[in-house]
Amino acid sequence: MNQLEKPTRTWTQKEVMSGIKSKLDLLASDRQRFRPKMGSFCQPMSKLVFRVRVLIWVLKRDALVDIISSSDRVGTRLKSPSSTAKSSWLSLTLFQYNIIVLLSWLISMPPFISFCLFSSPPLFSILKLLNLVPAMAFSMSPALKLREKPLLTSNKPEGPRVIKLKLRNQYARSPDANDEDTGAFEDDYGAAHAFGGEISHSLLDLKDLRYLDLSMNNFEGLQIPKFIGSFKRLRYLNLSGASFGGTIPPHLGNLSSLLYLDLNSYSLESVEDDLHWLSGLSSLRHLNLGNIDLSKAAAYWHRAVNSLSSLLELRLPRCGLSSLPDLPLPFFNVTSLLVLDLSNNDFNSSIPHWLFNFSSLAYLDLNSNNLQGSVPEGFGYLISLKYIDFSSNLFIGHLPRDLGKLCNLRTLKLSFNSISGEITEFMDGLSECVNSSSLESLDLGFNYKLGGFLPNSLGHLKNLKSLHLWSNSFVGSIPNSIGNLSSLQGFYISENQMNGIIPESVGQLSALVALDLSENPWVGVVTESHFSNLTSLTELAIKKSFLNITLVFNVNSKWIPPFKLNYLELQACQLGPKFPAWLRTQNQLKTIVLNNARISDTIPDWFWKLDLQLELLDVANNQLSGRVPNSLKFPKNAVVDLGSNRFHGPFPHFSSNLSSLYLRDNLFSGPIPRDVGKTMPWLTNFDVSWNSLNGTIPLSLGKITGLTSLVLSNNHLSGEIPLIWNDKPDLYIVDMANNSLSGEIPSSMGTLNSLMFLILSGNKLSGEIPSSLQNCKDMDSFDLGDNRLSGNLPSWIGEMQSLLILRLRSNLFDGNIPSQVCSLSHLHILDVAHNNLSGSVPSCLGNLSGMATEISSERYEGQLSVVMKGRELIYQNTLYLVNSIDLSDNNISGKLPELRNLSRLGTLNLSRNHLTGNIPEDVGSLSQLETLDLSRNQLSGLIPPSMVSMTSLNHLNLSYNRLSGKIPTSNQFQTFNDPSIYRNNLALCGEPLAMKCPGDDEATTDSSGVDNEDHDDEHEDAFEMKWFYMSMGPGFVVGFWGVFGPLIINRSWRRAYFRFLDEMKDRVMVVITVNVAWLQKKCKWERKHHRT
Repeated sequence: MNQLEKPTRTWTQKEVMSGIKSKLDLLASDRQRFRPKMGSFCQPMSKLVFRVRVLIWVLKRDALVDIISSSDRVGTRLKSPSSTAKSSWLSLTLFQYNIIVLLSWLISMPPFISFCLFSSPPLFSILKLLNLVPAMAFSMSPALKLREKPLLTSNKPEGPRVIKLKLRNQYARSPDANDEDTGAFEDDYGAAHAFGGEISHSLLDLKDLRYLDLSMNNFEGLQIPKFIGSFKRLRYLNLSGASFGGTIPPHLGNLSSLLYLDLNSYSLESVEDDLHWLSGLSSLRHLNLGNIDLSKAAAYWHRAVNSLSSLLELRLPRCGLSSLPDLPLPFFNVTSLLVLDLSNNDFNSSIPHWLFNFSSLAYLDLNSNNLQGSVPEGFGYLISLKYIDFSSNLFIGHLPRDLGKLCNLRTLKLSFNSISGEITEFMDGLSECVNSSSLESLDLGFNYKLGGFLPNSLGHLKNLKSLHLWSNSFVGSIPNSIGNLSSLQGFYISENQMNGIIPESVGQLSALVALDLSENPWVGVVTESHFSNLTSLTELAIKKSFLNITLVFNVNSKWIPPFKLNYLELQACQLGPKFPAWLRTQNQLKTIVLNNARISDTIPDWFWKLDLQLELLDVANNQLSGRVPNSLKFPKNAVVDLGSNRFHGPFPHFSSNLSSLYLRDNLFSGPIPRDVGKTMPWLTNFDVSWNSLNGTIPLSLGKITGLTSLVLSNNHLSGEIPLIWNDKPDLYIVDMANNSLSGEIPSSMGTLNSLMFLILSGNKLSGEIPSSLQNCKDMDSFDLGDNRLSGNLPSWIGEMQSLLILRLRSNLFDGNIPSQVCSLSHLHILDVAHNNLSGSVPSCLGNLSGMATEISSERYEGQLSVVMKGRELIYQNTLYLVNSIDLSDNNISGKLPELRNLSRLGTLNLSRNHLTGNIPEDVGSLSQLETLDLSRNQLSGLIPPSMVSMTSLNHLNLSYNRLSGKIPTSNQFQTFNDPSIYRNNLALCGEPLAMKCPGDDEATTDSSGVDNEDHDDEHEDAFEMKWFYMSMGPGFVVGFWGVFGPLIINRSWRRAYFRFLDEMKDRVMVVITVNVAWLQKKCKWERKHHRT
């Protein structure tokens, strides 16, 4: 006998009643635990409960007699199958059936009514009896709701059979669902409708069960019951998303009739090395083990799959598989596979060629697998493919042309790869399909190297609905053929290099819903024709992060758009100077972004009266003026940005639903309303900087517990900093710089555990730095400069390991610079100038490794004044590039430390102190130093020769020291010709100073240290060469005209000269002829004499 089968036994009536009693007690305890959550909510339901009690007795009994006829079968399970027992059991069964009908009627009721009915005393007692029905063999609690009554059939004479049990929680999100699923309910709503508890063995009574669906419930990590493997006739089993835990019971392999198995879950894992239990599912056609940890079976999973010869669908996403089989035919038994999903694993290999053996494959998903190499040729043979997802891998190379041969392909995703080249051949291949391509969705986004011009063949994809080409390198214009895509609903081509015009044919896309042309250097003019037929458009985005505006909107002021937008983003496009009047017709807008649109107008009254449910209003960086009306209404969590305009008047009142309010850089005046914290209690971001606001900081800001950033800088606020810092767990930015705040820094600011940026500079604050601030260990920027703070610099500053900026300049601090500052490994700006600090410069200052690395540009920057190049500069957008040490104007003494490790240091200012000793020789290793100010100290010795290699140095001040020797004159020092930078160094000589070094009047050493004699020789040689070239020209002129001038002018001299030349020629020829004859005669005589 199979060990999973329930042993045969008989029950006594006493045993049956004992089991009923234990179930009732358990359910009663569950009811008492759950009931207080609803409280008095159910009290008004008493009348409805009474009606339900009456309904129980008026149910038609005659309709049940034919269906519930199982008394014989029940009687055989009892020791005394008397007629009385049969009759009693039949009565109980009829009563249970009444409750089933009642529950099915309650399905149509709202959930709160169902709960109240179930939790009422009469119905709760009845519901407890329901637990005896085999189909409902769960330890049910009142929280569980029945969604569908079991399917009861009576084909056999022995009574009804339950063959289908579907208890899927239809209110929960599927484990495969993503955030874009519009039909999915929220998780907390789905959880409230989930089954739970242990599944009873009495479910085994359903011998004929063929369909079991418990998906999307919450069994809280309980293991899948092993006895499920005993349902020999089961064909459909779905336990996905039901929060089962532990391991997959191998007993599921006994379900030889199973056709469909879905165990998709994040909580399960496999302890088997080869998933051998799958081999028992010989009839299986659909298998989904998604999100199950199969890492222990990663090397052998294909063996188990190969045993499923009838398999049509295989889904193994997120299973921890690390390798694809490298066998030529790993799945030779699986010949009819239609769906293959191996996404979100970590195969880290190339696409295997055995994929091309699945000739019937229609769905292929290999996304997020770190697959490498190029997409191979061969997919053109898989003519049944309709869906391909290769996104989020490491593919390189060109798009294979044979992908364009897949005329049945509907979806192709290749985003987030490194595909390069052009798409012309691929598009041309698709356009050659006989009955046009079936492609509906094409996603090639985020490949960067994929580019070139968009081909005209793009317009042949008549069925295309979604086109994603964002974050690539496409150039030029959109082809005019784009207007032929009559089915196109989404066109995304943002973040490319499209530098052409936007064609008017875009306006023919009547089905277009979303158009995103952002982050491209478009040129030209956009008119009404570009939108002429966009009747379905709801989202329009054309934004640029760069400031130059090359795209102009030129539409008639009376133009009425054919669309109704809910999302509009036009940034760095010229809409102005007038406010766009066509927005008057857009009464469904939820997002408006008109940032940097060159609008220099007032916002008309009709705009504020549109009664829009705006979630985002951004009109920043324009020249908008006028007053902002009071009591503007916005939906919950709305964001309003009116920054960098010319709005004026008192602080406006806004809706209480705002989550972010940005009014920076305007002309608002007057005080901040005292009740601002009450009227806008949901604020998370509040920025009113760079206005003319006065008065004190409202205490009501303390009531905004969700505040994350508070920016009040550059106003005329006065008074003390209020005690509003408790219960602010998420506040990470506090910027109150450049006001007239006085008093001490509140110690309660130390409760801001999330604080990263504390900027209180430019006020009149006094007292010491509160020690409670040492609790803010995540601080990035600590700026208390330009105040009246006193006391010692706290040593606990060294515990702020994330600190990037420490600015305490222009205060009254005294004592030493604590050596703990050296432990700030991320520090980029250290500024304690203009204080009363004494002692020496910490020798460990050269260990500030942050001065040797780059800073992230994503930090909050605000603004910061830094003394560079001898003057105070304000940094804002490029603050992340600054690396500076400024200890100037203190009473610091001792020697300069070695700083050669600070390779990215840009500014070093140690002026106006009492430093002694020599300038370190290794200062020349600071290759990126731009500003060096060591003036007004007591430094001595030579200027290090290594400083001539500091090619970035453009500001130098060594004045008022005791330096000596010759000033270097080579390389960068040739540009330092201002004598004031060397002033009052009495022993310093050489240019640009008037004081000459010894020997400069005769023969002095050059800057390279060459001997005087060699220098004189070189000087003399250079002098002689100069005069040689200077005399050559005049000598040539005089010699030429002295000889040939008279010949040219005087004819008789010219004739005499040429006659003389002819005579000289004749004489030379006679002499040559005589001598040659004499030589020949002599040679003959010598030969003759030699013979004799």
